Amino acid sequence: MAGTGVPGTPRVLRAMNDRAALDLLLAHGPLTRTRLGELTGLSKPTASQLLGRLAAAGLVRTTGSLTGRPGPNAQLYEIDPGIAHVAGLSVDEEGITAAVADITGTVVGRHRIDAPAMAEAVRVRTAELVVEAVGGALAAAGLAHDALHHTVIGTPGALDPGTGTLRYAPHLPGWHSRTLRAELAELIGTPVVIENDVNLAALAERYVGAAREADDYVLLWIDEGVGAAIVLGGRLLRGATGGAGEVGYMPLPGAPLARGGPEATVGPDGGGGFQMLVGSPTVVRLAREHGIDGATAPEALARAAAVPGAGDALFTELGARIATGLAAIIAVVDPGLVVLCGEVCGAGGERLRELVEIELTGLALPRPRLRLSTVEGCPILIGALHSALAAARNTVFDTA
Repeated sequence: MAGTGVPGTPRVLRAMNDRAALDLLLAHGPLTRTRLGELTGLSKPTASQLLGRLAAAGLVRTTGSLTGRPGPNAQLYEIDPGIAHVAGLSVDEEGITAAVADITGTVVGRHRIDAPAMAEAVRVRTAELVVEAVGGALAAAGLAHDALHHTVIGTPGALDPGTGTLRYAPHLPGWHSRTLRAELAELIGTPVVIENDVNLAALAERYVGAAREADDYVLLWIDEGVGAAIVLGGRLLRGATGGAGEVGYMPLPGAPLARGGPEATVGPDGGGGFQMLVGSPTVVRLAREHGIDGATAPEALARAAAVPGAGDALFTELGARIATGLAAIIAVVDPGLVVLCGEVCGAGGERLRELVEIELTGLALPRPRLRLSTVEGCPILIGALHSALAAARNTVFDTA
């Protein structure tokens, strides 16, 4: 039965051991044969055979030796970072940011395309912009296009699994073609995934942020728009049409209704629901009502933090508004953790988090932990890269 791929056969066990070793090298960096054997539970001869297989397959390489210990210097092994590269992209109304990372997750190239007219871009121009962004990141890394293995793009809205079109993002009309993903895959030369930006931010929190130890959590994103990502049992909840977590249009007391969904223009800044209570434009307007000027939400909150009285009132009102919307989400999902993310939460900081936590008392029976995002850099881009890396590693590391 050996070599048939049946569970428990030598071939399958070898593949499992190989993948475990590769994951350990990713997590720990260079390891000696002895240390790898200790971490995997394999004997020294078996660990030596494993490393030989991986080296012959071009997956690992030697990288110096461990010195300063009794006896001969021990050879160190690491994953060859150049065996595969991935691209992650973050899309917004003003442009596209692309990053390229090697198989270990090290970012080796970045490129930003500013496109103020992106909202009016036709589909062909949209594809050209994406390819230009990816090409710029590859050039910055000194890589050719064929170095890429996988590409993940983060955009507002989400692809409807039934139609293949982008929903909930009317401000990005150039992205609404059913064939865009296939065209991008052909132009870039890799599989392409278009993922909701807030979902990717939630994945970034699990990979490198506040949700690393959580299987059930909600990420609440408060920025120009408002959205949520829901992770249950370690898996993203997407919904039947990809719209799970689109809480920006959730009706709440005191907010104008958005009966037309994302296309509604009932509020002073367009739209309605939760985002009309707490989104960045509302924070700027609310601050002015309290006598505090600021061109942006972070600027307004920074000034409010230094103004007793009016600043305290602004923070208290904003905390109550956020808690009202969050309570509705918590009552339905009952997560163990809520991560607050986006420019409003980042600018409000721990002071705003504490006020939201206080206001939540009595609004919902579940009492999840409430944390600020701890991801450094753009969480959407980081989530896109990690998602692409997971897919690429499953392909490249398949030694069965």
